[in-house]
Amino acid sequence: MNNPMFRPPAEADSLILQVDQGCPHNRCTFCGMYRTVPYRRLALDEVARLAEREAGDWPDARRIFLADGDVMSRPFAELQAMLETLCRTFPSVARVGTYANGSSIVAKTPAQLQSLRALKLHTLYMGLESGDETVLKRCRKAETAARMVEAGVMAQEAGFRMSVMVLIGLGGQEGSASHMERTAAALNRMQPRLLSALRVIPIPGTELSEEELSGCFRQLTAWQAAAELRGLIDLLDLRGTVFRANHGSNVVPLEGRLPQDKGRLLAELDGLLGSELLDRDTPGPAPMWL
Repeated sequence: MNNPMFRPPAEADSLILQVDQGCPHNRCTFCGMYRTVPYRRLALDEVARLAEREAGDWPDARRIFLADGDVMSRPFAELQAMLETLCRTFPSVARVGTYANGSSIVAKTPAQLQSLRALKLHTLYMGLESGDETVLKRCRKAETAARMVEAGVMAQEAGFRMSVMVLIGLGGQEGSASHMERTAAALNRMQPRLLSALRVIPIPGTELSEEELSGCFRQLTAWQAAAELRGLIDLLDLRGTVFRANHGSNVVPLEGRLPQDKGRLLAELDGLLGSELLDRDTPGPAPMWL
């Protein structure tokens, strides 16, 4: 396949099987990942042939990541058959991960989720983006914060590890406080095992970039982005979460465990915010990957 393929940083050492192409939603205003890719699910016999082919090079694969955008949106029976194929083809596999939206998780019953977990499906990567329903609606997420919280709780009760991503600055300058506060509240209800905070960067060709050019969306300055991240961390009441804000989009790389490292993370951000290192007037230089 020549289509672009994305995977979470934590899956860098995994065997990636592109069992789907594109994203079934593909309308979020901030995302340019699959804009040029027509959505298509491989038939189960195609998945089996793909697995057999990759097993020739990776017969002892222990970690597998299923791409693309929301493989969890497949019906339960297809997911079950696919995982059974992977377990047969890769006898050493220990864990399988995939992207999952809230609606694709809650569409399964608790018993179905437990069955998928028993077949080595292990980590579900979900983009919460924001806990603010107004922000989610504006950026056409097609998910509510309430549904995503429900999904995260359901998945973890079934034994999955939830890796959740939020976007610093998605509320813009006007909605920063509400975005920060409601995102923290959603995360506190969900209690994800893994949490990543990235700074939203308007990507050329996306609606968010057009909104910025027209003045409808004002991106946070570098100082404001660090302040919003600091406010988010301060409001978090997480009881066993690995936290990372070390993506290339972030103003400063941070990593720790919550709650034990909360004080250190806040102190690092306080020191940065009190310095003259951050641009208070602009978002700062664009990341090198743009």
